[in-house]
Amino acid sequence: MIEGVKHIVAVASGKGGVGKSTVTVNLALAMAAEGYRVGILDADIHGPSQAQMLGVGEGVRPQSSGGNGFLPLQAHGLQAMSMAFMVDTREPMVWRGPMVAGAFQQMLTQTAWDNVDYLFIDMPPGTGDIQLTLAQKVPVDGAVIVTTPQDIALLDARKGIEMFRKVNVPVLGVVENMSLHLCSHCGHSEPIFGEGGGERIAAEYETRVLGRLPLTMSIREQVDGGRPTVVAEPDSEVTGTFRAMARQVAEQIRDQGGNEGPEISFSK
Repeated sequence: MIEGVKHIVAVASGKGGVGKSTVTVNLALAMAAEGYRVGILDADIHGPSQAQMLGVGEGVRPQSSGGNGFLPLQAHGLQAMSMAFMVDTREPMVWRGPMVAGAFQQMLTQTAWDNVDYLFIDMPPGTGDIQLTLAQKVPVDGAVIVTTPQDIALLDARKGIEMFRKVNVPVLGVVENMSLHLCSHCGHSEPIFGEGGGERIAAEYETRVLGRLPLTMSIREQVDGGRPTVVAEPDSEVTGTFRAMARQVAEQIRDQGGNEGPEISFSK
């Protein structure tokens, strides 16, 4: 077990560009809104994005916890750690695989997580060194797979699911992002990336669709501005979708026999 952490949830996708980091930060914030103590670890060493999404300014660094550890930064009620807190985000991380995997493991184990019920790990795209390190050395309670309905995205999402199945990590469900494009002017909706992809892949792997999210300008503007939707619009329909997804994640981990943390009503 990771000291100070009860449950670990990996949020992954087989490819980049499907909104995985946006889903991760909003899902973590939704879990916190449900009454849990929540942490978020940005495992994308080469392209960390959670610092900006959480509104953490450039140059803000974590404090030492004593010894070799660090205290996680606090942002919107989350405990957060990212490579972006350690280095100048304009500098590329020109590291080979073993260095990347080592940096990930250090951030995970040397952060002084404070009684976290759920730690969400924002995984990098693909099935490489970070994913192998996570699977081999970290007790992961479950994985959430993010995809769009597009056939090309589904091809890579299948690889992500297969990887977790090979290492006996339960797939808690699929998030279908960008299901519909909503016009900010007229409200017209259109499935520009196709329809039904999330349902097909969930049925194929005997899991569930945790939720479907629209492609809207407001979601993008809010994470770019450091105030994700769950914080910026707590009463919105999109926030309601994220909170419903968070409840499903907590329910499944509870049903697997874990301690689900505080007593929470799971009624919708």
